[in-house]
Amino acid sequence: MTASDAFPMEGGCDCGGVRYRMTTAPMFVHCCHCTWCQRETGTAFALNALIEADRVVLLKGAVDVVDTPSNSGKGQKFSRCPRCRIALWSNYSGAGEAIRFVRVGTLDQAFRLRPDIHIFTSTKQPWVILPPDTLAVPEYYDSRQYWPPESIARRAAVLAYK
Repeated sequence: MTASDAFPMEGGCDCGGVRYRMTTAPMFVHCCHCTWCQRETGTAFALNALIEADRVVLLKGAVDVVDTPSNSGKGQKFSRCPRCRIALWSNYSGAGEAIRFVRVGTLDQAFRLRPDIHIFTSTKQPWVILPPDTLAVPEYYDSRQYWPPESIARRAAVLAYK
């Protein structure tokens, strides 16, 4: 994960109508290769930084929240710019409004956030080649097995007040 000295970090949509700031480093960064993420992004994977919602500060504009189905059947909510429709983050029903999955590509310095884990690699595009030392799992995983203790504590704290 990226060093905390890179934060705060700002991002936004294509048209500039929405700007936000991540005030701290995320808890964890997923590179998801599931077919749902492929369809939603129109590409091979989604790169999401999982962070407490109160650590994502809206600086400019407002977002439209769009309810969409998900593989779990519980759905998710995408926050999009109302003008250019870029997805900035999503909230999955399991964590509700407490944790945002920020789309790393919408950050001004997206290169600073590398994936901590690649998930759902059983359905990744065959031309996506992961380096041998990359942390990757064929489906989803147990966060207690892979997340750093500090991130596990942060997640537990925010979900305790959900």
